[in-house]
Amino acid sequence: MTNSSPAGLQRHATELFELAPTERFQLIEEVNRVAKTLAKTYQAKKINYELLGNQLPHIHWHIIPRLVGDPAPLEPVWRVPHSPLLLTGAALHEVINGLVASLRVAR
Repeated sequence: MTNSSPAGLQRHATELFELAPTERFQLIEEVNRVAKTLAKTYQAKKINYELLGNQLPHIHWHIIPRLVGDPAPLEPVWRVPHSPLLLTGAALHEVINGLVASLRVAR
């Protein structure tokens, strides 16, 4: 992790156990803040969390909102074929600005 990471950690780590307890707490609080924002923004039925880092060894989270109309709610999201929803222009900026504003409020 670098100082540009959302949790503001000042060093690189590849495993949770490499973090000091205060760093782990800070990271989990940041993951929680993002998950709460995504759940509220997308009216998620459930949030899935994934921490891998196998291809490029580092700590990073996938925080995935599972929606009411989820075609396979019991399956991992990457196993479900779907067409991507590509936002552009004003629609993309609206979503980004809304998420940024919600994350600021959640602090």
